[in-house]
Order: sequence, then C-alpha cells, then structure tokens
Amino acid sequence: MQQHKTDKEKHPSIFEPFALFLNIATAVIGAVIGMQLVTTLGITPNTAIIGALVAMLIARIPIRMFAKYKSIHRQNLVQTSISSATFGAANSLLIPIGIPFVMGETDLIMPMLIGAALAMFVDAALLYKLFDSRIFPASGTWPPGVATAESIIAGDRGGKRAALLGVGAAGGLLGSYLGVSMSAFGVAFIGNIWALTMFGIGLLLRQYSVPLFGIDVNKMFIPHGFMIGAGLVALVQVTMIIMKRKKQEAPASSGTATTEEETYTRSDRETTRTLGLGFAAYLAVALVLAVLGGLMTEMSAGMFVAFLLFAAFAAYVHELIVGIAAMHSGWFPAFAVALITLIIGMLIGFPPVALGLLVGFSAATGPAFADMGYDLKTGHILRGGGKDREFELHGRKQQYITGMIAFGVALVAVLFTYKGYFAAGLVPPVDTVYVKTIEAGTSPEVAKQLFLWAIPGAILQFLGGPTRQLGVLFATGLLILNPGAGWAVIAGILIRTIVLKVKGREAETPMSILAAGFIAGDALYSFFTSVFKFSKK
Repeated sequence: MQQHKTDKEKHPSIFEPFALFLNIATAVIGAVIGMQLVTTLGITPNTAIIGALVAMLIARIPIRMFAKYKSIHRQNLVQTSISSATFGAANSLLIPIGIPFVMGETDLIMPMLIGAALAMFVDAALLYKLFDSRIFPASGTWPPGVATAESIIAGDRGGKRAALLGVGAAGGLLGSYLGVSMSAFGVAFIGNIWALTMFGIGLLLRQYSVPLFGIDVNKMFIPHGFMIGAGLVALVQVTMIIMKRKKQEAPASSGTATTEEETYTRSDRETTRTLGLGFAAYLAVALVLAVLGGLMTEMSAGMFVAFLLFAAFAAYVHELIVGIAAMHSGWFPAFAVALITLIIGMLIGFPPVALGLLVGFSAATGPAFADMGYDLKTGHILRGGGKDREFELHGRKQQYITGMIAFGVALVAVLFTYKGYFAAGLVPPVDTVYVKTIEAGTSPEVAKQLFLWAIPGAILQFLGGPTRQLGVLFATGLLILNPGAGWAVIAGILIRTIVLKVKGREAETPMSILAAGFIAGDALYSFFTSVFKFSKK
C-alpha cells in the first residue's frame, strides 16, 4: 500500500506528459463512442467503468511507464476523461446541433455549436464549484460514481471487497441479460429511501397508466406539469436553504454555523456567488447564441429580451433539476426537461427558429453537470471521503481540469465529424421529437394540463423538503419509460429495509458494494450490447 501513501502526499497531475497523452487518447475514444451510439441507437452509455478497466489493464503492462497506473488516482483521471468526452460529445454538443439540421436551418448549426459548447463548459464549471456544497453534497448518492469508485478499489485491494463486487457485477450482467434494470435495483441499496420510493412509483405509473387507468400520462403532459411545479419549488428551496444559513451566520459570536460549515468544502457564501455567476454566464451565452443565430431580426426588442431571460432561467433550472435527479437516482431526464423548456417557450410565443435554438441550448446544459458530479463522487471516495481536505481539493481540481480537456476534445471531434454524420442521415432521434413538437404547435389545452399538474408537483416537492426531493424524483420517474425499472427499485428498497432490520447498520457497507457491482454490471452490459448492435448495423 506504499503507492497510496505517496499519492496521498501529492495527487498526480494531469499535465504529466504521458498522463496528458493517455487522457486525450481516451477522450477521443469516448467522444467517438458517444457520437456513434447516440446517432444510431439514441442512447449514451456510461463509459466511466470502461475507462477504469482500461486504466487497470494499462497498469498490468510490464513497462515502467505504465506501472504508475497502479495508482487509483491516475485510474480515476482516465475514467473522468473518457466519461466526460462521451457525454460531452453526444449529449451536450451533437444533440443540440442536430436540431437546426432537422429543421432545415443548416446556417444555424455553427451558432448552435458555439452556444452549446459554451453552455457545456459553464455547466461543468458550475458543478465543480457546487460539488460538496449544502445543495450538492459529496455525501449525496451519485450512484454511477459510487460504482466506478468501488470497481477501482476492488481492482486495487482484492480480497472480500473484490469478491462482493464481483458477485454484484455478475448479478448485474445476468439480471440485465434477463431484462431486469439492475442499475435501478442497485440504486435502491444506496440512495435516499423516500426519494427512490417516489422515483419507483413514478416509473410504475408511467409503465402501467394505460392498462390500469386507460390514459397515457405522457400524452396528457402530466409528467411535464409535475416537473414544472416540483422544479420551481426545488429552486425556491435551494434559495431558502442558503438564505437561512446566511441569517444563522450573521452573529459573530455564534460558533455553531462555523462548525457546520466546515463539513462542506464549499461554503454557503461561495455557493450563493456561484449560483449568481452561473445565471449571469448563461445569460451571456444566451446573448451570444441569439446574436449569432440572427434572432434580433426575427423578434421585436421586447421579445428578444424575454427570450434572453427565459433561455438563461430555463438553462439554470434545467441544470439544477438534472443535477438533483442525477445525484439521487443516477438518471438524469435531460431530454424530457429540455422538452418542457420547449413547450413553455412555444406557449410564450417565440418563433420556430428561436425555439430550435432554445431547446438546443437547454439540452446542452445538465449532462456535463451530472457527469462531472459522478466523476467527482468517484474521486471523493478514492481520496478517502475528504478526510484530508487539502488532498481532496487538489485531486478534485485535477479531475476538473481533466474533464475540461476532455470536453475540449469532444468539441474538436464533433466539429470535424458532424457533417459526415448528418450527410449519412445519422442524427440523434430525440432531435426529430423536438422538431416535430415545434411543427405541431401547442394549444390552450396543453397550457391547462401543465398548470393543473404543476400544482400537485409543487405540493409533493414542498412536503418532502429539499433533502428528500419527492416531487422532482416522482416527476423523473414519470418522464422515463423503462419497463421493469419501477419494480426493480421497489424490490431493492424492500430487500434493503429487511436486511437493515435483521442485520443492522453493519450491513450497509457490504450492501453498497453489492449495489455498486449491480450498477457496474448493468453499465457493462449496456455498453457492450450497444456496441454490438451498432456493429451489426
């Protein structure tokens, strides 16, 4: 274990020559995987586990230069790189620029790419500044991050931990092969029980609303209304948490607030500043996008200002909702929440070109935020859970720089390949949904449904409070059509509850390792079956 002692004294730097080369190479691979799969199958697999496995294999090559990769922290930088590039290229860049292409507005592809790229970098920077704050604590679940960390630790230590992870991974592979959503099953072992119960109920209602009640909740815009209500209340709750802390910190004689504040590496004051700067940054990006997209000639001055404010606000709220959902459940409903943004924009009355840019801008925010959260959670676990504050902050910064480099690689990859994809008719399927929605228009009935269902969404979120996030997680479940995932979540929660009742708190660690195995096995199965399907095409 001498290797880890050395690493703890000084975290490896991404700017070591070979480390930089390896991470750029893995980022290229991640970007290609993301673009290929999102255009052919409409999905983006989590490649973090693949990155970790690649780094572990490199460490076993009998060449001195590769021996450094026995370090769990170097392996973490590799998985951060491939994961960031995958989601960056596919979700944050290719999906947004596919929208103007499908609309037939090819002259807007480059303005959209510039706007989406800026939004992606802002997205990742905000998560870095908000990670381990009161609203996005490092102690949050961030399930894929836990799975990747446990995989790296198991590969490093072996023993009972590795055996448990191996059993979990085998179960994840087998369950996924049999059609069970093992990532949903695994998440139930490590997340907030209240939040995940609502998530599971939402999944079940989406799956069975037609056979049980004879209605399609999605066509009635019930999930969208719920998310609007829950999302707005969540935003108010975040604001209230910060304002409450500020009042508690006011008396200089009180030492309680300082003690509590030290449990986070990001203070409430810093969080407030970050959120304010984030909104300003999104407003600036919206302005760049609107000017480059020629919207000043498409709209009146009043409508132009309304567009800027709404686009910035929508991106801001979209990011928070996606981040909260990702932290608690491991899913982030970025496509669906961007669709909500689009529908509201249509009700406001923005012209079609503005709507295309609006939904692309919204879709570009969130994925990089969520993925950076997963990666930093992995690093937080590997660095000892923040016990050494200086080491944690330095390691987190190295991950952030690695992610930003990977996003840069993703941007270059998309810039040089998108014409080939589009010429071959390879466009992310969700882009067609967005464009058809714009063409179909909206009716007063849609507005009525959104307003009607926003009320119970707001009430549920208010009752659950900011820690349980009942409304956001219920709406997330309603927005996702994943047959069997609801049953997997509920079954996992029941098993977890029974085991904890019988075995007590000492069962939590082995359960979390098993859960990480389930999630990792599911991710591996999803990745390789996706690649196999693509190769058959």
